[in-house]
Amino acid sequence: MTSTTAPLTMIEKIWKAHSIERVDQPDLLFIDLQFLHEVSSPQAFDGLRMAGRVVHRPDLTLAVEDHNVPTTGLLMRDPVGRAQVEALRRNCEEFGIELRRLGEIGQGIVHIIGPETGLTQPGMTIVCGDSHTSTHGALGALAFGIGTSEVEHVLATQTLSQVRPRTMSVTVNGRLAPGVAAKDLALHLISRVGTGAGQGHIVEYRGDAIEALSIEARMTLCNMSIEWGARAGLVAPDQTTFDYLKGRTYAPEGAEWDRAVEYWTSLRTDDGAVFDDAIEIDAAEVVPWVTWGTNPGQGVSLDDVVPAPESFADESAAAAASRALEYMDLTPGTPMRDIRVDTVFLGSCTNSRIEDLRIAADVLRGRRVDPAVHLLVVPGSMRVKAQAEAEGLDAVFTDAGGEWRLAGCSMCVGLNEDTAAPGERTASTSNRNFEGRQGKGARTHLVSPAVAAATAVRGTLSAPSDLGVPA
Repeated sequence: MTSTTAPLTMIEKIWKAHSIERVDQPDLLFIDLQFLHEVSSPQAFDGLRMAGRVVHRPDLTLAVEDHNVPTTGLLMRDPVGRAQVEALRRNCEEFGIELRRLGEIGQGIVHIIGPETGLTQPGMTIVCGDSHTSTHGALGALAFGIGTSEVEHVLATQTLSQVRPRTMSVTVNGRLAPGVAAKDLALHLISRVGTGAGQGHIVEYRGDAIEALSIEARMTLCNMSIEWGARAGLVAPDQTTFDYLKGRTYAPEGAEWDRAVEYWTSLRTDDGAVFDDAIEIDAAEVVPWVTWGTNPGQGVSLDDVVPAPESFADESAAAAASRALEYMDLTPGTPMRDIRVDTVFLGSCTNSRIEDLRIAADVLRGRRVDPAVHLLVVPGSMRVKAQAEAEGLDAVFTDAGGEWRLAGCSMCVGLNEDTAAPGERTASTSNRNFEGRQGKGARTHLVSPAVAAATAVRGTLSAPSDLGVPA
């Protein structure tokens, strides 16, 4: 008899290679790598301690200080943040886990340091007690955020009980126009499909426009997967992936590299494989995008105006728009380019890599930040910081009137000293614009690095073209 195997998606291949199917129970998934940080791990370690357990595979676990750490120096003034960081240090020492400390060259945002060192590789399963773990999917890894009890379970067993998710493809046909970024694509997608469209799915991003993206741009797109409800997002490994990984600290070498590339290549979705759901986007429709509301789906083109609640056919969407406009203190019909900001934040696990900083610096070079605007530039890792300084990017930011900081989550999450005041309006390259996300009463507009830089110069939401910068 001749046996045939049904064509599989990349998602199914990775899942199958890591899971054990169980009768009337979720699958048991082996986890290749778990990242920890100071906010989501303390209770997990307490659980291990109370149960008398050890960390099963400390060699497959890496901790980093990122959420609460200050970006102005090494002194932690916030007592809550300091207590959480100190607890992480004690826990890592007790359980034998490697820790990247504030100020060290290996320290940075957890989703930045994995890819930049080659720890993140195609075909891996990666988890962290942080929803934006999906960032690692840019390299073809199945990566997702987990809860505190799940963090403890992985520490104790290196496995996770998981219901097999549905699969979805997002195909972006054509090419993005010059000056249009992965962040614009992500915000366009979320505005089109809504913040719950990906619920219960793992998404593979495909198509000509995706293959043309750099790895760092793919990270931005995969990072935003969670913002429209997806469990994770990933991109098939290709030559761009291999070129990015080759020579990095933890990447295979020699014959092992050749074997790894052969395996990574085999992960691509088979011809004829069927996804549970599919979305198609014409790349030509994507333009610089900005949010006006209090979730990432409430966004429009930078050329557009603030929408009126009555323009939404759905009653709940109209009510949500009304509440968002009240919180954001915006009037329907206001051109987006007329909205003034107080702060511009360039950073976060969405947009703080070296490519993001280069793009922003190209816009700011030879220009000055509007005197009424506070520009805060926070590199995603100490390696990114060092590279940016070697290229002179830090001088571009400071010469323009911006602040150049140490690595950390900074203003994205509002768990540290970098917060906006009540009523303060921020153009932010981060991933969330929820009420109070960047500080109590703070108002956030999500933007790309290029739009952030142009906004800092003009003082209102702007594109580089408004400054005469060619796309």
